[in-house]
Amino acid sequence: MGKYIIALDQGTTSSRAVIFDEHAQIVAMKSYEFEQIYPQPGWVEHDPAAILNTQVDALREAVRMSGVPLEEIAAIGITNQRETTLLWDRETGMPLYNAIVWQCRRTAPIVKRLCDEGLEEHIRETTGLVPDAYFSGTKLSWLLDKLELHERAAGGEICFGTVDSYLAWNLISGRPHVTDATNASRTMLFDIRKNDWDDTLLSALGIPRAVLPRVIDSSGVIGMLDPSILGRAIPVAAIAGDQHSALFGQGCFETGMMKNTYGTGCFLLMNTGDIPARSRNGLVSTIAWRIGGKCTYALEGSVFVGGAAIQWLRDEMKIIERASETETIARSLTDNGGVYMVPTFTGLGAPYWDMYSRGMIIGLTRGTGRAHIVRAALESIAYQSADLVRAMASDCGREPKELRVDGGASANQFLMQFQADVLGCKVIRPAVIETTALGAALLAGLAVGVYADMEEIRRIWRMDLSLTPQMDEGQRQTVLRGWHKAVERSMRWIDAED
Repeated sequence: MGKYIIALDQGTTSSRAVIFDEHAQIVAMKSYEFEQIYPQPGWVEHDPAAILNTQVDALREAVRMSGVPLEEIAAIGITNQRETTLLWDRETGMPLYNAIVWQCRRTAPIVKRLCDEGLEEHIRETTGLVPDAYFSGTKLSWLLDKLELHERAAGGEICFGTVDSYLAWNLISGRPHVTDATNASRTMLFDIRKNDWDDTLLSALGIPRAVLPRVIDSSGVIGMLDPSILGRAIPVAAIAGDQHSALFGQGCFETGMMKNTYGTGCFLLMNTGDIPARSRNGLVSTIAWRIGGKCTYALEGSVFVGGAAIQWLRDEMKIIERASETETIARSLTDNGGVYMVPTFTGLGAPYWDMYSRGMIIGLTRGTGRAHIVRAALESIAYQSADLVRAMASDCGREPKELRVDGGASANQFLMQFQADVLGCKVIRPAVIETTALGAALLAGLAVGVYADMEEIRRIWRMDLSLTPQMDEGQRQTVLRGWHKAVERSMRWIDAED
């Protein structure tokens, strides 16, 4: 058996392929960005062809860069941006519309209708989620209505899937129509206790079962990579949503362990064991992974705009040329000068869940400059994440001792130190910050026998950096108070009927 594993990490702004050796060391990595499409304010789409083509290109280039012989590759794992919704023709494989991205808010009126019909508690109890346009179910309902596809969907002529399903369909021989339990649990259509699609919600949204994928384990051989892609059939042996994959890659196998991933958004997950926990503080319950038919669950808080705020500074505002500049710029100031950014470009996620919030920068004075805006954007990522940790601490009844961090923005040491400061707890960064990709590789390796069990995987995790709080309690409360004032002013900015 080969000793190398490939992770396909299909994200919101880029598609990446990472090749790991059996010791979880990165051998080669390649990523390609693709266009973000904004048809209307609050709407976000992707071109399905761009998703697939950049992922295949990244896979081929990473293999070429690595020099690893194809026969030495044991398996491939897939991890993906969640909730993003696609429809395609079952016979031709052609997409029927652009992918509707998880950030998109166009289906807020459908969510309101579900709540008006008295389904809010059913959604919370059955799916573990809160009613929100973030999740896939209302996006699928919108597509079926918009394209008048209900009859074809009921007849099994079209396929719905999140990005994992779309990749599996296009990359695996035999075109399996599948999703794993983690991605299914993000649709707002899936009963996370029964491990099945929920008929009440399917009926309410006008979604026939025939359009839905088969739900499989997160670790297990699904099929073989189409030989036309790399020249060899390789087992595709794992699928997991990106945040679940990162939790696995961080080795958070014990109840109470938590991680935060800093990507386009920020996503905090805490392992809650074999029982779905019910949050009292605006968090959601989700399936962390399913292995051997058995589910492990997690509490999750989602920040919709994390690293995307830095991308906005670069691409739309032209304030910076590279994300890497932000650390030096932020350190040029002793404090934020009273300036706060609330980057709620697509509404507030946990723990607020306000679909009608919009972004703002507040506290400006004549002395405010470029550096203040950059620092405010970085600090907003830490503040939003701190809100999630506080909600989670309240739910579990204990203060966190440490937070494991990963994702691209965790390389920014100013941000990580500020995160430790506003949390008042230790922040730990692993040696491999690409833990989303690592988790997919480990799940795939477990399926094909590269790793004997999860205990062997646990021993692979290594720490790179540990940061302790440097901010005194008075200053911490002051900056948090300013942040919460700013959040309050951003809420309910647009009217529900808009």
